[in-house]
Amino acid sequence: GGAMWLNADKLSEYDYWQFWRNTSDEDVIRFLKLFTELPMEKIAELEKLEGAGINDAKIVLADETTALLHGRECLTQIHKTIESMFSSKGGTANTDSLPRIFVSAEDLAGDGVRFADLFLELGLASSKKDARRLIQGGGAKIEGEKIADETGCLTAAGFDGKTEVTLRAGKKRAGVVELQ
Repeated sequence: GGAMWLNADKLSEYDYWQFWRNTSDEDVIRFLKLFTELPMEKIAELEKLEGAGINDAKIVLADETTALLHGRECLTQIHKTIESMFSSKGGTANTDSLPRIFVSAEDLAGDGVRFADLFLELGLASSKKDARRLIQGGGAKIEGEKIADETGCLTAAGFDGKTEVTLRAGKKRAGVVELQ
């Protein structure tokens, strides 16, 4: 695991939200009591949720903790990103609140930029070794397609005429590489 940064320059608002959303079932109510300003009556209502309903409590936890740190305004964009990334099976995902790095046409010339380096720079892997392991395990994707080669590189052709591509590490973490 990485550090839990409070600075949006170190950890995006989306990743901060996702950290809280991924809280274990056993910790949700305790964390709501400790890390939010919700009335105890509201937390007591959430405590009654069972099964898949616990996910609603996790969303409340993520929303409330993120709003305390970054302000409620960012939640709209985070929810749009989540909706488009995890709910829709087609169309263009809204990537505005995802971590983002920039590459130039010169960076992509020749062999391009190694995927492992991109995953590391986006914070989707803690080391190059971690990034290679992610690729070997089949959890690394570009635009929904598995990255098979751990030494593979992103080239201009990988953008397929677009100005950005989305890299995914597992089901819940993603970042954007934008062509400048």
